[in-house]
Amino acid sequence: MLFSDALYVGIDPTAGKRPMHFAALDRDLNLVAMDSGDAESVLAFIAGVQSGVVAIDAPQSPNQGLMLRAETRRRFNLRPGSRTWGQWKVCEYELRRRNIRLYNTPAKEKDAPAWMQQGFSLYRRLKSMGFTHFVVGEARTDRMMIEVHPHACYAVLLGRRPFLKGTLEGRLQRQLVLYIEGFEVANPVHVLEEITRHHLLTGDLPLSGLYDHDQLDALMAAYTAYLVGVKPARVSQVGDRDEGLITLPAVELRGFYR
Repeated sequence: MLFSDALYVGIDPTAGKRPMHFAALDRDLNLVAMDSGDAESVLAFIAGVQSGVVAIDAPQSPNQGLMLRAETRRRFNLRPGSRTWGQWKVCEYELRRRNIRLYNTPAKEKDAPAWMQQGFSLYRRLKSMGFTHFVVGEARTDRMMIEVHPHACYAVLLGRRPFLKGTLEGRLQRQLVLYIEGFEVANPVHVLEEITRHHLLTGDLPLSGLYDHDQLDALMAAYTAYLVGVKPARVSQVGDRDEGLITLPAVELRGFYR
């Protein structure tokens, strides 16, 4: 299917043991699609996107060792010659030093976990389809792609680290962020109000209006893509353009997230 209007797509890759999730928004923040499947089915959907932004929740490339270089270390007041933080990419260090925890990307693709390798493959496939990397302040194209980290995105919107995404409170919190940002999703406070003493005692919780954590990650990725496409003044990036930039849905970042 070809889409004549711009779409903003978020992809949450997996290691192949379970399907990857994706969500697509239009320029009015309407949910156009939400589905799951293998890489080929996700790419088939994206092939129909004539203009827009695709956000992938995975590193775009292996670690290039920039955190071991003296000039990079001096920039962050780290001791030149030390190997501390050398196993992290610059973008990953920028989040870690703010107390936002995330993976570190190996220097060799073969050493990366399967889900990262899936991400590397997705970026390569998108590049072959004509997608280019978005960089704040640089010329834009009709088809762009960005690297995102949904946990960090939720953190910068909340002003603090979110609850763990696999917990009920984590899902409620993330969906509330999306609700406040203008998504047409069920108000999770109302979902919570539906839970009664009987529901708790029987273990039958009415959570049909609440998205699972994979869907919430895909939605946040899509939202960040939407901001890049529609409201680029509301995003910032951390990292190095040659090694990889992580895009975040906020202009100002805190020095530390509790």
